[in-house]
Amino acid sequence: MFADERRQVILELVRSNGAVSLRELARIVKTSEVTVRRDLRQLEGEGLLTRRHGGAVATDRPAYEPTHTEKTHVASEEKAAIADLAAELVAPGDAIVLGAGTTTQALARRLSRLAELTVLTNSLLVAQALARSRGIEVIMPGGTLRGSIFALVGTAAEQGLAGLRVQRAFLSGNGLTAARGLSTPNVSVAGTDRAMASAADEIVVLADHTKIGVDTMVQTVPPESITHLVTDGAADAAELAALRSLGVQVHITGTETT
Repeated sequence: MFADERRQVILELVRSNGAVSLRELARIVKTSEVTVRRDLRQLEGEGLLTRRHGGAVATDRPAYEPTHTEKTHVASEEKAAIADLAAELVAPGDAIVLGAGTTTQALARRLSRLAELTVLTNSLLVAQALARSRGIEVIMPGGTLRGSIFALVGTAAEQGLAGLRVQRAFLSGNGLTAARGLSTPNVSVAGTDRAMASAADEIVVLADHTKIGVDTMVQTVPPESITHLVTDGAADAAELAALRSLGVQVHITGTETT
């Protein structure tokens, strides 16, 4: 991993979690604590985070929205496993929503082999992953292109989703808590995500451990509306227990559904 790429991963981890230890950062980016400490020093000098003894904390930017590039290298192995597990919730002949995000993009790649599927998506990257799949019909709404996440958002996108009905919506986001549910920093993105959620009988949230317990500015799906959560084994156990108490079926990679 190049230095610039590594710093992007570190910055996104700190922003997503609020605070991350030096040891954890070194483990995730697979380098030494000395190297991470040097990266943190540079990021602090640019005003992007604040160093603390043994780690770093995020600056107060609740409306910060990471780009697709920033998110690509965060928890990539966990996202791949989440996509594998989420694919088991899709059967040939289904009609589903796939929202924007790196994890939903990974899921789309796994679904591209299905013989028959209808996919409603606002993500250019999801559509691209399915474009050559003969048995899959891809439906995209109109809207305004949000280049940072390669997705169509806004009023036109929401209108394009109105009146449609699918079995399940697979959505990601920037944070998930038992208190507020799924959230994102951007109002336009949130409005489009809500419209996609409204089109589905069930809502499946795909969220790796860096998003569990994180609350960003705009709520997209309240916790009581979430049917399934697919996450990884490093997710905060107390937060998962609170979600289960609300009736959410929690699927953890490498374990049985609870």
